[in-house]
Amino acid sequence: QAQLSESGGGLVQPGDSLRLSCAGSGRSFATKAMGWFRQAPGKEREFVAAISAVEGRTDYAESVKGRFTVSRINNKNTVYLQMDNLKPEDTAVYYCARNRGPLPTMTESDFVTWGRGTQVTVST
Repeated sequence: QAQLSESGGGLVQPGDSLRLSCAGSGRSFATKAMGWFRQAPGKEREFVAAISAVEGRTDYAESVKGRFTVSRINNKNTVYLQMDNLKPEDTAVYYCARNRGPLPTMTESDFVTWGRGTQVTVST
């Protein structure tokens, strides 16, 4: 069964950068779109970014466009989320997820496998 494991979270100051990594297992990794979601305290989980299985098609939430970049290296079964110019409102647990299909979507129910999350805290 495919599994996902996030890493790279931490405590940073506003304006700093972080890169999250998500390591996947299973032979289907390269055939499925991948996504990042986040959940802040007291809020529902929300879409952040997604990338297609191949060709590098991406989608982003409006709140992170121009600051976050999603990428993947299929032969390493890894997807990344580069987060620049971080803001306090980016504080959340960030989850990596695998889509049921090859194209990026923003709908949480399209993602069938989830990691356990990594905490990102942006604070002075």
